[in-house]
Amino acid sequence: MSGAGTPDFFYREAQRLGYVARSAFKLLQIQKKHKLIAPGSSVLDLGCAPGAWLQVACQSLGPLKNGGAVVGIDLKKVKVPPLYCDSRVQTVCADVMKLPKNQQKGFSVVLSDMCPLVSGITTRDAALSAELGMQALGLAVGRAATAHLDEIRTDRLLNDSVCTADDNGILQPGGHLVIKLLESEDNKEFSRICKPLFRKASWLRPKATRSSSREIYLICQGLLS
Repeated sequence: MSGAGTPDFFYREAQRLGYVARSAFKLLQIQKKHKLIAPGSSVLDLGCAPGAWLQVACQSLGPLKNGGAVVGIDLKKVKVPPLYCDSRVQTVCADVMKLPKNQQKGFSVVLSDMCPLVSGITTRDAALSAELGMQALGLAVGRAATAHLDEIRTDRLLNDSVCTADDNGILQPGGHLVIKLLESEDNKEFSRICKPLFRKASWLRPKATRSSSREIYLICQGLLS
């Protein structure tokens, strides 16, 4: 396995506990710290393969009687994991920016664990990651993001993503958004865009992240109406 050392603990723990991937522990830490997913929440998981975040999201909803729903979207066909998931979880094989209209409303939490195919070229990988992040942001908040674009170098990315999103986005007022990015100078621009839109925006590098990885998560809490 790559990334030798302590992070391998999470791979073994995922196998022991029945999670389909070690990434489950990243969302578990985010959830423990920020409590984004409450009983009855409606959760959209962008880039849901192989399904570990579906498992954690459904766990976080609590017992079936609490209600709620989890929808996973991925370019790959993803089978709902049998452990930790129940009838509230469904997956859709689709392009994030071409979701069926009946999926595009009413989510209280949007999670984006999307990541580009890494080439090893740092600047290229960071740019592709930023583009996916902008797609998630545009889908979540719609054209609200364009109000904070003055002198921001990500105009091109947002023009490609926000223009195809619903004017109001799919995230409910008061809702939460999590976006995975690769560390780069452009991440400051995400903060500049998101801070005026949400009650709080902060960064987190989960302990389960491999030491060799440049992944970091932007946690946006409380979408302002």
